[in-house]
Amino acid sequence: MRFTHTCATAAAVTALALTGAAPAFAAASPSGSPSATADAVFLQAIHQANLAEIAAGKDARTHANGACVKQVADVIVRDHTTLDAKGAALAKSKSITLPNEPSTAQQKSLTALKPMNGTKQYDVAWLKVQSSGHQQALALIDKELKSGTDSQIKAAAKAARPIVAGHLKMVEGGVCRAPASASPSASPQR
Repeated sequence: MRFTHTCATAAAVTALALTGAAPAFAAASPSGSPSATADAVFLQAIHQANLAEIAAGKDARTHANGACVKQVADVIVRDHTTLDAKGAALAKSKSITLPNEPSTAQQKSLTALKPMNGTKQYDVAWLKVQSSGHQQALALIDKELKSGTDSQIKAAAKAARPIVAGHLKMVEGGVCRAPASASPSASPQR
């Protein structure tokens, strides 16, 4: 029975990885505008990522098994809520239309965790999704910093980078490292 449950967990994690389990940071489509700039696409993608991370964090607050995952989820919800509010205000000031919800792939990623609610397997799968997603977010941010043309959007990306990097440190490799303090950039504990 344990072997079957472990195999099912491994299959779920693999399925998540293969279906865009880290879709939290997958590129968003421009809002129907063929002339959408790379900067606008970046804001749209990050907004969807924030929505997905907030939803995933809230889900982990309720369904994670371990205290560490719940602590990390609290930090992720807090930080992505703040980042999203700033990004949404910036998008509004630039007349950039943002999506209303996470992408279908992002929603499927969260739904795939449901059968594992309340188990250690949930925690493992959630952490792996978060690790991959935050790696992708850093790549997206770094791309914006390197090739973005809007100084305000680049400044927002620069400000978000250490926060996302701090999240990655807490979940990297699918291992939970609780924040040492309320600061997302604090050194994680083992």
